[in-house]
Amino acid sequence: MELVGTSAGLEAVRRAVGRVTATDATVLILGETGTGKELIARSIHEQSDRRERAFVAVNCAALAPGLIASELFGHEAGAFTGAVKQRLGRFELADGGTLFLDEVGEIPTEAQVSLLRVLQERSIERVGGGAPIPVDVRIVAATNRNLATALTDGRFREDLYYRLSVFPITVPPLRERPGDIATLADYFVRQFAARHGRVVRHIAPRTLKALASHPWPGNVRELQNLIERAVILSDGEDLAFDPGWVVGASATETAKTWAAQERERILDALQAAAGRIYGPGGAAHRLGLNPTTLYGKMRKHAIRRVESGWSTS
Repeated sequence: MELVGTSAGLEAVRRAVGRVTATDATVLILGETGTGKELIARSIHEQSDRRERAFVAVNCAALAPGLIASELFGHEAGAFTGAVKQRLGRFELADGGTLFLDEVGEIPTEAQVSLLRVLQERSIERVGGGAPIPVDVRIVAATNRNLATALTDGRFREDLYYRLSVFPITVPPLRERPGDIATLADYFVRQFAARHGRVVRHIAPRTLKALASHPWPGNVRELQNLIERAVILSDGEDLAFDPGWVVGASATETAKTWAAQERERILDALQAAAGRIYGPGGAAHRLGLNPTTLYGKMRKHAIRRVESGWSTS
């Protein structure tokens, strides 16, 4: 996935990425869950001189506290119960490349000391080993936590924070860049239509209006998942969308029955096809229906042609 959108906030992120890729500076990406922090980390790696080497991502929040040292730095055979053979840690696997520490704010305080030492000395020691092993790794970290608060509470080391935040990049939430929603929705429609073998390619204006009114607490990831669901449910060229899926939909839209939503999709398709039922680009084709089936649905919903177009009255 690429950085999709033209908002001022996203352009600022692109400029920051462009500035830092030519360096080996440690980067700290700040932003809410679902804003695409790993995507930005990968973009930094792929535009850097390290792009031919490994990009290793670690979700620090998913690491068991007792195994963090082993996961990051590796261990020797017999270092602890169950360590039957030597294992390389993420730092060694990323040697020459980039190590992405996602949710770095979740690392326990005791493990933060070891991480700080590695950043200072550029070498690691495997658990159960004694010899330092040099590593050449570019660190990109990310968090959705307020590290300033964590510093005050003593949950995050101040010296580690300053080591990680040499070059901070803040990713704006989707609600602060509403102009990117339609562009992202179109991008995801094309992406998931190809993946799931659908022909959907159009998004109705009322759907875009509903998307624009939603606050997107899950940010781009929430929009991505919603569009994938809609694409899977779509039979024709028009995106099938239930306004009740988004909190920001009006009470009137949310309360509509599926039949009412079907009637509106038919009217949208007829309008987009200039009233034509048959053939490529016709209303039946756009909805993924046989023309005779569409005529049956039009009769059910009392849709008839009037001078100004189509009506259900």
